[in-house]
Amino acid sequence: MAQYIYGKNTVLLRLQNGASIQKLFLLENSKWTDVMALAKQSATPIAFVSRAALDKMVNGNHQGIVAQVEEYRYFSVEEMLASIDSNKQPLLVMCDGLEDPHNLGAILRTADAVGVDGIIIGKHRAVGLTPTVAKVSTGAIETVKVSQATNLTQTLEDLKKKGFWVCGADSEKAMDYRQADFNVPLVLVIGSEGFGLSKLVKKHCDFTVKLPMVGKVTSLNASVATGILLYQIYSNRHPHSN
Repeated sequence: MAQYIYGKNTVLLRLQNGASIQKLFLLENSKWTDVMALAKQSATPIAFVSRAALDKMVNGNHQGIVAQVEEYRYFSVEEMLASIDSNKQPLLVMCDGLEDPHNLGAILRTADAVGVDGIIIGKHRAVGLTPTVAKVSTGAIETVKVSQATNLTQTLEDLKKKGFWVCGADSEKAMDYRQADFNVPLVLVIGSEGFGLSKLVKKHCDFTVKLPMVGKVTSLNASVATGILLYQIYSNRHPHSN
């Protein structure tokens, strides 16, 4: 089944990676010459259409460029683990009940920046890989592997048997995130926007961390909190990196 992705960076990175595009739709008199050149190299069909036609295809700021693609592929957890460099300390992110595609897209973007090896999302009652996720990720959807798990707690148990530690982001009975040692094979678990970690998933965490908050707001956006924690993990593992 085909779907549409949109926005220059999202489409351009897909072309640069050699991923398949069924058809490229560009605004009449398009200025994206670099996109057109890559599309021609890969023999991707191009159609020049009106802004109204593009607006009907997608709901968002398409920047005059829309691509028809196959649905994004999900990887199995086994495929994800097999792709990790044996010299690297593994790092996975699990999203427990995340529903906002903007949050997932932003998490993918940060995950790419810090070298996360994969993201695990729930198969039910959670956001999947949508055109909005692709747009917000600015192309990171092409570089970070995503797995859909039917049972998150079972997936955590399987990963723990493989030597992973599970760290949950939580506000109750949790240590300050700056006190944690993240230099282990790690799964960072982020809860849903409104309810945080589910009880079952929280029970499977080896430890939990919290972000100190001194203002009147009681929580942070899920993708912002994830970004802070991922960079703390990166800093913990690479204290002298440039």
